[in-house]
Amino acid sequence: MTDSPLTHFDDQGQAHMVDVSDKPVTSRVAVAEGFVKMTPETLALVTSGSAKKGDVLGIARIAGIMGCKKTAELIPLCHPLPITKVALELEPVESLPGVRIVATVKTGGQTGVEMEALTAVSTAALTVYDMLKAAEKGMEIKDIRLMRKEGGKSGVYTR
Repeated sequence: MTDSPLTHFDDQGQAHMVDVSDKPVTSRVAVAEGFVKMTPETLALVTSGSAKKGDVLGIARIAGIMGCKKTAELIPLCHPLPITKVALELEPVESLPGVRIVATVKTGGQTGVEMEALTAVSTAALTVYDMLKAAEKGMEIKDIRLMRKEGGKSGVYTR
């Protein structure tokens, strides 16, 4: 088991939090994206600002930031990290139709922020759904994925 690429298991195959204490502190960045697909009529509620619960994109942005900061509480083997930046872009996309969500997360640390970026996108997408579910229950949360990461031993990854 010691040659496994799965770092969250010890040599007996038991789940554990990876020891990062010997890793150098480096600048880390991760960018993730995802989409909430909806009908054109539901998207019009977002773009016109007439959704019953209020500012869908603004509230989802704040929810994504909050979700990012709670990642270590939600994902059992994630390290709590000192997040130095969380930025969320929520963009209406007429051709989807729906909302594209992009999260950029930064830290200076011993492990990356990929999970934090993915959690930010997921939380923002769930908030978009929650705010619009009275208008449309059939919305789809889609294609949440890591787009880029920088820093650490593995260097740069770009989808």
